[in-house]
Amino acid sequence: MSDVRPFTLDILQAEIDRLHRKIDDTRWPEKEPVNDWSQGTKLDTLKDLVAYWRDSYDWRRCEAELNALGQHVTEIDGLAVHFLHVRSSRADAMPLLITHGWPGSVVEFLDVIPLLTEPEDGQPFHVIAPSLPGFGFSGKPEQTGWGVETIATAWAELMRRLGYERWVAQGGDWGSAVTTAIGAQAPEGCIGIHVNMPIGSPTPEEMANPSPEELKALMALKHYQDWDSGYSTQQKTRPQTVGYGLVDSPVGLAGWILEKMWAWTDNSGSPYDALSKDRILDNIMLYWLPATGASSARLYWESFSKFGEGQVAIPAGASQFPREIIPAPRKWAERRYTHLVYWNDLPKGGHFAAWEQPELFAGELRACFGKMVAS
Repeated sequence: MSDVRPFTLDILQAEIDRLHRKIDDTRWPEKEPVNDWSQGTKLDTLKDLVAYWRDSYDWRRCEAELNALGQHVTEIDGLAVHFLHVRSSRADAMPLLITHGWPGSVVEFLDVIPLLTEPEDGQPFHVIAPSLPGFGFSGKPEQTGWGVETIATAWAELMRRLGYERWVAQGGDWGSAVTTAIGAQAPEGCIGIHVNMPIGSPTPEEMANPSPEELKALMALKHYQDWDSGYSTQQKTRPQTVGYGLVDSPVGLAGWILEKMWAWTDNSGSPYDALSKDRILDNIMLYWLPATGASSARLYWESFSKFGEGQVAIPAGASQFPREIIPAPRKWAERRYTHLVYWNDLPKGGHFAAWEQPELFAGELRACFGKMVAS
């Protein structure tokens, strides 16, 4: 524990003032010539969010919330790793390593943490939520090589450093890839994993003659490739180029992220059907304040075409939320997770499961890991 230090946020007011000046100096594009999101984030929607950000949003509320939870930092392989560490009062709590993705952050877990640490009934957890390298207040890698497998190894070292001898891991989006890599590496102490974006792929035969469930997944994949993958193509090929705008323009950053809050959540037309303005801006601030537009995008350059090749033999579980980007059928997932002990299809929720549906999400983790702890 001697290598772990407390971390307290105290952003200078000058940084908040600078943000406001940057917003005030925005040069806006013309309104899109369509009446939907088909060309990207709608001008009126973004202007509304930015006006709220400028005049009503309270960063100090989020800052106090993060500080109250308990933040820490430790150096692993030369990189500062920022993480939340929230311990349960229960003696039977299981340590839970939970990893976010892009364009998320540890903000995704703020509303679910108390449901995990102090449940009314069921399995409680000690929650360890690190910020990915290049994200939030973790360090920005200065050398290449910080891909999914390296992060998975670093996360196992984090758990060892915290003194946890028996623990479980969970993730969605990039967190799913990291958690799957942890499962494949099977580090000492990890008794099982859970993902809310199970990774799996079809065989040539399934591509040629898909079942109804497989056809749905294949159509979702086609939609993603045709209409939703511009961001990932840019970030996996030229993260530095896109980073200039994301680091310098708060409005550009907000537009880049807000589109995914709309596209990937279970909503009725507005991202605010699923996520509040305040929480969306809390998340955006964890990109804006540490200037991680380029460094976070580099994870795509490192790993987008290279992750998830190994099979997971340790116990694994998956929860499939209906508005996941590409809902992999269980049959596909079982080829990757060869000891799949838990699977559930949920009635509502999307890609940001812990954020959108904290009570459902917490229940899924209690059900899945409760089995593993008991075995």
